[in-house]
Amino acid sequence: MNNTSISPEDRNKKFLNKLKERDIDVQACYQCGRCSAGCPIGEFFDLNVMEVVRLATYGMEEPLLNCHTIWLCAACETCATRCPNDIEIAGLMDVLREIALRKGVTPAEPRVPLFHKAFLGSISHWGRAYEIGMIAGYKINSRDLLGDMKLGLNMFLKGKLKLTPHSIKGKSDIKQIFSGKGKEYDR
Repeated sequence: MNNTSISPEDRNKKFLNKLKERDIDVQACYQCGRCSAGCPIGEFFDLNVMEVVRLATYGMEEPLLNCHTIWLCAACETCATRCPNDIEIAGLMDVLREIALRKGVTPAEPRVPLFHKAFLGSISHWGRAYEIGMIAGYKINSRDLLGDMKLGLNMFLKGKLKLTPHSIKGKSDIKQIFSGKGKEYDR
C-alpha cells in the first residue's frame, strides 16, 4: 500500500452506509493483524486483508474496487474466525465485488466473475452444478478453451465428470430464487 494521506473529507459516506446496512462493522477493527496473518492465500494479494478493512473503515471505495484482493479472496472465513471483533471480512469482500460489478468497474481478475457467472448459470438452469456444462460455458466466455484440457480429460476418464446433469427435486424453488422475487436490496 502506498503512503497516500487519507482525509475524512474523502470518505464515501454512501459506501460506509452500505456496509452498515449489511451489518459489516469495519469501524470495530483495531488493526491487530490476525486476519492478514491467517489468510491462506494472502501472499497473492496486492492489499493484505487488514489493509482492505482499513481502507473500508476510511470509506476509500475506489482503491478497494480496483484491487486484486477482492477477486482473489476464497471466502474461506479464516480471517473472520480469527478476528477478535467478529468483523465479517468475507462478507466485506462479497459486497466490494458486488459494488464493483454494479458500477461497471473492470475486475482486476477478469476470469473470476466469469467463473461465478458460469457457476450461478448452472445452478439457475439445473438446480445444482452441472460441471461439464459449467466449465464449457466458462471456457467459452474466458476464451481459454484448451487451458485445462488434460486435467478435464483425466477427471472424465476417472468418472469424476458426468456427460449428463443429475436431476434434483425443487427446481422450481431454485428458479424462483434466481427470478429476483423475494427480498430485494437497495444496491
